[in-house]
Amino acid sequence: MKKQLLAMMVVGLCLVGCQSDSESGAGNETGSTAEGEQETEQASKFRVYVGTYTNGDSKGIYQFDLDVTTGKATEPTLAAEAKNPSFVAIHPSGKYLYSVSEVADFDGEKTGGVSAYSIAADTGALTLLNSTASGGRGPCHLVTDQAGKNVLVANYGEGSIACIPIKEDGSLEAASAVVQHEGSSVNERRQAGPHAHSINLDAANGFAFAADLGLDKVLVYGFDGEKGALDADAAPNADVAPGSGPRHFAFHPGGKYAYVINEMLCTVTGFSYDPDAGKLTSIQTISTLPGDGEVAKGFSTAEIVAHPSGKFLYGSNRGHDSIVIYSIDQDSGKLTHVGNEPTQGKTPRNFALDPTGAYLLAENQGSGTIVLFEIDQDSGKLTATGDVVKVANPVCIRMVPLAD
Repeated sequence: MKKQLLAMMVVGLCLVGCQSDSESGAGNETGSTAEGEQETEQASKFRVYVGTYTNGDSKGIYQFDLDVTTGKATEPTLAAEAKNPSFVAIHPSGKYLYSVSEVADFDGEKTGGVSAYSIAADTGALTLLNSTASGGRGPCHLVTDQAGKNVLVANYGEGSIACIPIKEDGSLEAASAVVQHEGSSVNERRQAGPHAHSINLDAANGFAFAADLGLDKVLVYGFDGEKGALDADAAPNADVAPGSGPRHFAFHPGGKYAYVINEMLCTVTGFSYDPDAGKLTSIQTISTLPGDGEVAKGFSTAEIVAHPSGKFLYGSNRGHDSIVIYSIDQDSGKLTHVGNEPTQGKTPRNFALDPTGAYLLAENQGSGTIVLFEIDQDSGKLTATGDVVKVANPVCIRMVPLAD
């Protein structure tokens, strides 16, 4: 079974999601070159990078190694000191890492920051190349485009998105495009203004998708990677039910379907996707909770990730402290609730599946733990392996394949 898993085709080098659950701040990324896909197919070991909040015992970005033939993880070490590097992204080459600095004041300006690091191939240590303004306060999510030419970032506090070009040496230029969202929705406390919570690209690198919690919309932009430009008039936006609070977004590996997890109502909305027009058409909304799906006080959602096989979809529930498991109908894209697995900790945020689809790594921000679960390839159900990695305030996970 392990050999079969290691031979599976995966879409990208890095996996998905993050945000702050308070009003102050916030936040799936796929995509790889063909070369990167070939490397990932052959890899059995991955270097795992963990973005954190540094308002406690964390000092920045951490790393550890994961062997998917054994399911064993090494002890984590500090890869780089940084302030609130809550979300990170890996360049398609695997040579560079990018992180947000989820703050409201960066370099004397009322904005957050984005930093570029080179990755040491032997040790995984990160060396800061440079930093630049994110184009808004509280940046909470970022991705690199499939060509490795741009970083796209979502700014929760400002309710804006930005495109930041990448130089030949992996460092960052100033933003080439900043788009400020406008409007509000029905929840006066959480939705008095826009709160861009994530930014994603489709497989063709032609459209960008910004889930905005404050607007109850997934805003769709035409994307020109050569120019670093975003076009708000290229495709229609997609609405979710008022008061939903869309947070993170994931494509089905086949590209025909997409899903957004709604933070405030604890639901997932599924869409069919027209890649030529960049159009999302709603097909279903389903609860992330068991039973009648009642949203108790303190409950909210965080991350959403599709299994590389395309058979299953996973989401995280805070407060309920569980991972919801769905099966995906391949003909319609509709979801069926399979179950909810406790994360064995408090306040699960982002989580990741290793690129072979063998394991799910669940981050518990409130407990300072990353819990490993083995994935049943027939049912999608999760079984804890007993391995727990301790990292203070973990928020986001991304992986780089290692040579055997």
